[in-house]
Amino acid sequence: MNSQDYEQIQSAPQLRPMARGLRYLSAATIDLPLLVFVLLLCCIGLSALYSASDGDIDLIRRQATIVGVGVAIMLLVAQFSLRLVRRLAFYLYLGGVALLGLVLAIGVEANGARSWLDLPGLPSFQPSELMKFIIPGVLAWYLAAQPLPPNPWRILVAGILTLVPAGLIVLQNDMGTAMLVVMSGFFVLLLAGMHLKLVAVGGLLVILASPLWYIFVALEHQKSRILSYINPYTDPAGAGYNIIQSQIAIGSGGIYGKGFGEGDQSRLDFIPESNTDFIFAVIAEEFGLVGAMALISLYVLLMLRGLQIAINARNIFARLLAGGIVLIVFFNVYVNMAMVIGLLPVIGLPLPLISRGGTAIIAFFIGFGLLMAVGANARKSRLPQN
Repeated sequence: MNSQDYEQIQSAPQLRPMARGLRYLSAATIDLPLLVFVLLLCCIGLSALYSASDGDIDLIRRQATIVGVGVAIMLLVAQFSLRLVRRLAFYLYLGGVALLGLVLAIGVEANGARSWLDLPGLPSFQPSELMKFIIPGVLAWYLAAQPLPPNPWRILVAGILTLVPAGLIVLQNDMGTAMLVVMSGFFVLLLAGMHLKLVAVGGLLVILASPLWYIFVALEHQKSRILSYINPYTDPAGAGYNIIQSQIAIGSGGIYGKGFGEGDQSRLDFIPESNTDFIFAVIAEEFGLVGAMALISLYVLLMLRGLQIAINARNIFARLLAGGIVLIVFFNVYVNMAMVIGLLPVIGLPLPLISRGGTAIIAFFIGFGLLMAVGANARKSRLPQN
């Protein structure tokens, strides 16, 4: 940031706190490839949102503001020392669990889920989204304290640390985020060297328990989503409507798409949640297979850079933290795209950095900021000491 830019920001009173903060950012902590990939995805997201919302300028302005705040938070988090992150991990976990409990007590319901906190003087936010990245941090802190691979007792404790917030999120009726939280814990355990026999046994137990869950626990809307996944045309005007319209949009895009803003399914509001969960269908309709593959390639480059940072990490805590973040980003992207094209049931997960949102986007920026912090720590440790 040059002096002219700083003076221009200082001239706007509302931006002076940001200017003071930016003066202390160190360029050495910023991972340029990661930053470029993140910003490109955000630009694609704003363009897709403009088309999906039929040019709603207020919505775009709000989303651009959230992205700007997210970038500032990412660059701020990148300044953190890993020693500080490790020291705060458990306290952040306790705070996150407390906020989840507060949501159950006084939370606000939206789209069938009681997941939001609307406190006086603060913008509404969704604490469950933050747990996707708090869990990798607290498990990395816990598991790195002892030699790896973890013994069964430590795996059990790690499982409890993961299932407590996941259970609170299930009580909020947000199964999609709860699944991401569980998977974030599972990924860290996998990276820590958990024996594959335990993974196989756990997978088998999940498969055996699935019919019991469907019969005795699953709510009606969850059952209808599973049935519509098997055959969406059993209820084409109800539970199967979303996926049918999404598949029509993707198929009609062909190889090269219909052109920006020319997608009939999105422009005529046939695609439900076109600016959130199903925004990938809008991109595929307007830019076709070429555009969809370009987006996927950008995500792949982002995750490859994240994996490189994880591999180069200088200690077990950093490696587990970075690897867990990369894998949860991959899982979120995969589930959203598979859901939109009909390979998985619809569970309501947004596409990272592309879909409209607030807390979800900020959470991903925090995750990418932690990746930058891991990378910066590795680079500092390789510098010669005087």
